Amino acid sequence: MTTSAPARELLDAPPPPSRPRSRRKRPRLPYLLIAPALIALLVGMGYPLGWQVLNSFREYGLAQQFGEAPAWVGLDNYISLLTDGAFWSVLIKSVAFMAVTALATMVIGIGLAVLMKSIPSWSRITLQIAMLVAWAMPIVAQMTVWNWLIDDRNGVLNYLLSFLPGVDLVGHNWLVDPWSFFAVASIIITWASVPFVALSVYAGLTQVSDEVVEAAQLDGAGGFQMLRRVTLPILRPILVILLLLQLIWDLRVYAQIELLQGFGAAGDKYDLLGTYIYGLGIGQGHFGVAAAAAMIVLFFTIALSWFYVRELIKEDQS
Repeated sequence: MTTSAPARELLDAPPPPSRPRSRRKRPRLPYLLIAPALIALLVGMGYPLGWQVLNSFREYGLAQQFGEAPAWVGLDNYISLLTDGAFWSVLIKSVAFMAVTALATMVIGIGLAVLMKSIPSWSRITLQIAMLVAWAMPIVAQMTVWNWLIDDRNGVLNYLLSFLPGVDLVGHNWLVDPWSFFAVASIIITWASVPFVALSVYAGLTQVSDEVVEAAQLDGAGGFQMLRRVTLPILRPILVILLLLQLIWDLRVYAQIELLQGFGAAGDKYDLLGTYIYGLGIGQGHFGVAAAAAMIVLFFTIALSWFYVRELIKEDQS
């Protein structure tokens, strides 16, 4: 079969030049949907943060509260803090308190989550309800209950411990010695934080594939090996964000320490960063120095968060 001359010319002609692809337009709807939230966040947090940054470079004390113009002092507030031994003492205590409390919360929370995965449903539901009640309890109510437990005159803890042979703790005040003060504070905060960790980890455990568990059991993995080599690596993203949140919350703790100081002895020996900054600003009227201390805590918190943010960026790019 032969082709005609016009058809042959069409077949031999070079293809028409391809048009450059137009860049795909991104939909605008997601940006429009998140715009109100971003605007509210900028308005609600932008002004207080800007005011805090500005005051950290000014001498803003009681005189400025009565109309005197604040004086610009540059980095003097930061230098005053960083050369003050009391600030470093509070910072070291706060970091140690944060590390111990967050670690205890994570270990106990993971243990309770594993326990809930293996116990019958009726006992699991009972435990979950109890933890939800403890977690939902307001801080003031929590501290009132704990004050009744550790009270030096009528406390249940001293009464029960006195039944041990050779132990007489009736009238013992747990809040006078700084070591026992922070131990009590750590126990209270751990008790209040464990339900959030336990329920979050348990929710992650329910999503672990049964096929993965069966394969590990066929390979001879025992209970502890299953947890360490299979379950925890799968739950790593959840555990990282939970640990990060606990570190941030325990670094910025304020209400529990303030209320415990009201129940027992008060003073610089019993301060963490939250109460220390409050004392600088509200107690002593050094609002500029307090603002500088708050900014240092903010930088420290960002440094703690950067590890998780970097992991999120890597996961998004991969």
